[in-house]
Amino acid sequence: MATNAEPDPPPSSEPDEVTVGHSVIVPPDRRHPRKLSEEFAMILREFEVETVTLREVIGLLHGRGYVLLVMFLALPFCTPVPLPGLSTPLGLIIGLIGGRLALGAKPWLPARLLETRLPPATFRKVFVITQKIVLWFEKFLRPRLPAVTAQPWLEQIHALSIVVCALLLLLPLPIPFSNVFPAWAILLLAGGLLERDGVFIIAGHIATAVAAGYFIVIGIFGVGAFDALWKRFFE
Repeated sequence: MATNAEPDPPPSSEPDEVTVGHSVIVPPDRRHPRKLSEEFAMILREFEVETVTLREVIGLLHGRGYVLLVMFLALPFCTPVPLPGLSTPLGLIIGLIGGRLALGAKPWLPARLLETRLPPATFRKVFVITQKIVLWFEKFLRPRLPAVTAQPWLEQIHALSIVVCALLLLLPLPIPFSNVFPAWAILLLAGGLLERDGVFIIAGHIATAVAAGYFIVIGIFGVGAFDALWKRFFE
């Protein structure tokens, strides 16, 4: 199963529909792919002109589209800085992409979600904070442990962990680090799938287990606290 979203389109003299208008993005040279930091910086430059839809971002990223989009959407949650109202819609989008990958199908999003406009101020601020994370990824990501990604069914299993983390991200819980753990797991998994790096993928599965364990502990303590309060005030 290929994790890239779109096959290369046939050559055309017409401008691509998502790059017309006021876009300042320069399409990448497929023979010399841009670095992750360059990809994200180019997207953020677009925000200086106008707000950007998911459809436009995917078009600007070309063949690396959907998996790189997953990384981009997870970045806002990699720091403890609260971003109210974003975890549920972005978690849904990540979950839908991960679900398609887990089924071995071509990534796809409904037209309504593709027209979602990303808040420019938020993503500009987030990228300043997370720039070191992107540079770190860029430095260490490389093809390793090919057995981890050798078969399509293995990549589908890796995508399942992205779905699990997206579901955790969907939960609008006002609890410290409830977004950070699943976001980091998504970043590691998506980066590993993007560059076929088995080390990052394994680290992503470990981070997924940590995130799930954190939510289980929250659930256990939450139920215990509720039970204690009920007995104190109503029994």
